[in-house]
Amino acid sequence: MQDALFGGVNAAILTAMTPDLSPDPVRMAAHARWLLAHGCNGLGVLGTTGEANSLGLQERKQVLEGLIAQGVPATVLMPGTGTANLTDTVELTLHAKAQGCRGVLVLPPFYYKAPSDDGLFAYFSEVIQRVGGGIALYLYNFPQQSAVPFSLALIERLLKAYPGTIRGVKDSSGDHANMKAMIDAFARDGFEVYSGSDEYLQRILAEGGAGCITAASNANSHWGGIVYAKRTGPEADAAQAVLTATRRAATSVPLIPGLREIIARSTGDDSWRTIRPPHLKLTREQAEAVWAAWQKAGALPLPGLTPAKRDAA
Repeated sequence: MQDALFGGVNAAILTAMTPDLSPDPVRMAAHARWLLAHGCNGLGVLGTTGEANSLGLQERKQVLEGLIAQGVPATVLMPGTGTANLTDTVELTLHAKAQGCRGVLVLPPFYYKAPSDDGLFAYFSEVIQRVGGGIALYLYNFPQQSAVPFSLALIERLLKAYPGTIRGVKDSSGDHANMKAMIDAFARDGFEVYSGSDEYLQRILAEGGAGCITAASNANSHWGGIVYAKRTGPEADAAQAVLTATRRAATSVPLIPGLREIIARSTGDDSWRTIRPPHLKLTREQAEAVWAAWQKAGALPLPGLTPAKRDAA
């Protein structure tokens, strides 16, 4: 069986912003380097947590180019390239391919609800044919956000039609049974299943999954790295307990601004709180609550970062 291209812990990395709400690749690259030094094997760039659908096409290209220019290897980056239309999805995927990325994460066309499997197959076929190979496609199954799930029958059909190109899935459904069904059906043929929730990392690794691509890995990747390396035993079990607790802490407030708050306090850099509407910064009460929840989870201070500042919420 082929090795997983992104096997291990992948942070769905936050997109740093300047005061005028433009992407800040310099600050973002510094965060990326910290993640890669503290448990991450790869980085999911411009996904849900990265606010990709709040950015324009050129901004998304600039983020990817900026990270690579700042020394982040293209080979560890899995950019999100799925949009609501065929043309932009192809353009972003071709751009990622030209930058040297090995794979991209592709949402289904999410504006039109309840498309048939035939319609989705036709869409992905068109993307693959226009891109022309040379880069792996990972399906992004996030039905709570996209309202367009991937059925097992559709995945099987795509795998048969495009072996080696349809390489895996990020399953953010939160449904362990769905992840396991994908693993049982397709992992023996090299299909890589990544959990979108930290809670399931140890479990799906034992079942044949490839790893995780998660929002909370922006701050808990140290413990994810332990789970991936050790798999079983007291150290892995303890690290998985931290992953589960931090995931629950992260989702106790709005997820993206909550993670920005943890990184802002942990680095002493208030700029991490900058976020594009319609997302909003946390209220002071929310900020204090999420910080306390991460402390209770045993995850603070974050390894290798400046001790947290308590005075700026």
